[in-house]
Amino acid sequence: MNILSSFLKKIYTATDQFEDKVRSKLSHYPIIYAFVGGAGIIIFWRGVWHTMDEIIGWFSSEEIIDFPWWDGPLSILIGTVLLLTVGLFVSSFIGNEIIISGLKKEKKLIEKMEEEIERERKENEK
Repeated sequence: MNILSSFLKKIYTATDQFEDKVRSKLSHYPIIYAFVGGAGIIIFWRGVWHTMDEIIGWFSSEEIIDFPWWDGPLSILIGTVLLLTVGLFVSSFIGNEIIISGLKKEKKLIEKMEEEIERERKENEK
């Protein structure tokens, strides 16, 4: 088990360093960065869409799909790799504010009492 965990840690460290380098380079070119990130999101969701079409096609009497079965999963994989490479996978799907509120162990907005919401609103207005 130690060999596997050390191997996975090395892979994680290497990919994390690569992501940092790519983000550092792309941050100097925000339009290209936005284009690459947008393309990654679209490719990812295209893969989800085509995979679901394929699954629905298995249970349907109609032939809906004219794509190969691997088209959807391949798009999901390409989109995921692209988004992970440019450092946008988590932030584009979850959002930074949700991650930060989780790290601060804040309650969800629904769980907050009216008093807390009112107090926060007043603090933000100052």
